[in-house]
Amino acid sequence: MHGNTFPVRAATRWLVRPAGFPAIRRRCLTCPSTEHRTQGRFRVNANHKLLDVWLLALCVQCGQTVKLTVLERVHVRSIEPAMLSGFHDNVPALAAKLLADPAVAHRNDIVLDWGDAWTLEMSPVELPKADILDVSVHFAQRIPLRLTTLIATGLALSRAEVTKHIAAGRISADRKLTGRCAQDFSFVFRWQ
Repeated sequence: MHGNTFPVRAATRWLVRPAGFPAIRRRCLTCPSTEHRTQGRFRVNANHKLLDVWLLALCVQCGQTVKLTVLERVHVRSIEPAMLSGFHDNVPALAAKLLADPAVAHRNDIVLDWGDAWTLEMSPVELPKADILDVSVHFAQRIPLRLTTLIATGLALSRAEVTKHIAAGRISADRKLTGRCAQDFSFVFRWQ
């Protein structure tokens, strides 16, 4: 605020969406690596009318294939035809959806690392010149991110600068802005 003028307030909307498959954290049975990558390929095995479906991933160090269980001994008629077709056609969107499913992660004892597999779309694209910026953040799917990294990316600041702004009260929200988050939230940034 300068003199008797009122502060200029603007709003922006951010959308966090996947930009690829996340790294899969799981100990390799062949080497000491704990990172696997998938290309979104499925393996379907039929035993009469029962199907097993796995999502295939490769160890980044030794190339060993690991099969992540998606479905186990499921009757073929209980699977939606579109999903069954997606398994056979290796549809990337289906692989991404199933990989992000907490039940699949729990069943296979994996953790997803979204470090380099997400992107931020901003509307408007360029940050408005305002004294106060209201930011609404939405997640296209469950992508747990460190909030300081997300805010730093959107505001074109370093994580250290974001941490200082949070400590000084220039960045505030109804929720805690530390740790990881995968749910929609809003925050306010006061430039001064």
